[in-house]
Amino acid sequence: MMINTNYLIIGSGVAGLTLALRLAEKFPKKNITIVTKSNADESNTKYAQGGIAIVIDKNEDSYQKHISDTIICGDGLCDEAVVKMVITEGPKRLKELIEWGAKFDKDPDGNLNLGKEGGHSENRVVHHKDQTGYEIERAILKQVFQKENITVCDHHFAVDLITEENCCLGIIVLDEKTKLLQTYKSDFTILATGGIGHLYGHTTNPVIATGDGIAMAYRAGATIKEMEFIQFHPTAFYEDSSGSKFLISEAVRGFGAYLRIRQGHRFMMDYDSRQELASRDIVSQSIDLELKKSGDDCVYLDCTHLDLEAFKNHFPMIYKHCLTAGIDIEKNWIPVVPAQHYLCGGIVVDTEGKTSVHNLFACGECSQTGLHGANRLASNSLLEALVYSGRIYEYLANPDLEIKTTDYKIAGKEKTDKPETDSEYLAELKTKLQYLMRQNAGIVRSDSDLQNAKEQLLKWKNEMEQIERTQQISVPFYELLNMIIIGSLIVSQSLDRQENKGGFVKLKKLCI
Repeated sequence: MMINTNYLIIGSGVAGLTLALRLAEKFPKKNITIVTKSNADESNTKYAQGGIAIVIDKNEDSYQKHISDTIICGDGLCDEAVVKMVITEGPKRLKELIEWGAKFDKDPDGNLNLGKEGGHSENRVVHHKDQTGYEIERAILKQVFQKENITVCDHHFAVDLITEENCCLGIIVLDEKTKLLQTYKSDFTILATGGIGHLYGHTTNPVIATGDGIAMAYRAGATIKEMEFIQFHPTAFYEDSSGSKFLISEAVRGFGAYLRIRQGHRFMMDYDSRQELASRDIVSQSIDLELKKSGDDCVYLDCTHLDLEAFKNHFPMIYKHCLTAGIDIEKNWIPVVPAQHYLCGGIVVDTEGKTSVHNLFACGECSQTGLHGANRLASNSLLEALVYSGRIYEYLANPDLEIKTTDYKIAGKEKTDKPETDSEYLAELKTKLQYLMRQNAGIVRSDSDLQNAKEQLLKWKNEMEQIERTQQISVPFYELLNMIIIGSLIVSQSLDRQENKGGFVKLKKLCI
């Protein structure tokens, strides 16, 4: 079955949805198709608690301060021109969000209430309590569903890009309900597929974050870079189980919470002059060191000295989660542990979101823009997604834009009668993969661990390719195959990097 569309967007987070909305308003006669493997509202955007870092108060803050904070956090690997572009375009993108109906917290005078997070020199984080991403997703989806020329295909899994002569012509999609493969032909394809968190098991990302877009782009020959820079959020709520972790926002430390070991010592004072407000890489590595020294499973976030009513007003979701888990923050410390949170590398794009494959674009967490360098500054991700969504739109809206095509005829794929893959085998292999990545490619790595992981990942990849030839494909199969490819990219690029930078630390050179 062949489906034709003008613009094909894979993913339904803030990057993909805002691009779809802009294109739909500009080209009411053209078709925009959004393909998403879960519900339309399920994405990393939805779980972003903190907010969007944007310079609003020019008296206290400035673009230059935000640029400087970003570059310091990125540890010398940011593209300064990109940093300047993203930060200076921020206010314009925020104005659009507000026009689309997103609501943000205000102070008693009616001005935006600006929060402060680790690595920021000023208060500049625009937020909606501790559910900013959820609020943005709500507002944009409401607008998207009102557009007649946007089709949202939920529970459709993008299997592979269709390319010929380094030109993207569309994608092969598996309809999760009918189990049939469909071919989507498009003038332009945009990957907005989010992150890779589920590869680590312990993650703040939802289970859909399996790196599918990056894996597809890699198979299509697109340039993939800086996959070694994995950001671990220092403070995920500790539970003795794997799977998605509840995030205790950076903003809680910005609000004044202390990090303590079990005995009560405020250990961040030993590592960095910014203490609890040091950047995420420093805080995560410090916690990792403390846990290795003590053998404990977690450290603690102490909020007992804070104004309880103000905390409940500012962080209602966090307060409720802790209470449900038996933690009364007025009396008890919150158990926390680092968990995979964000990928700083990905599919390389230019300042218009173009990849190295013609007619293929990428934005949001799956892309490598040069903004983050070796470590992402808190709340710069939603900002980047909004700005690059806008940049891609401006490129595609150019009336003189020519569509590069080839004479290649896309052949449809049919369902086959091969036996189904053993689901227990896939689940078992995924658990092994997640453990391997946590142990061998986590917060602190070593060449010997990475080399062992590389060899194991290659064996698993060969196993999966053998299964693909003989058995019926499924979403769990493709997700696992993609996760193994992402794991291989992380490991090989970690082996290649010799210098410790930002979120990347090799044991032999560890010094904090």
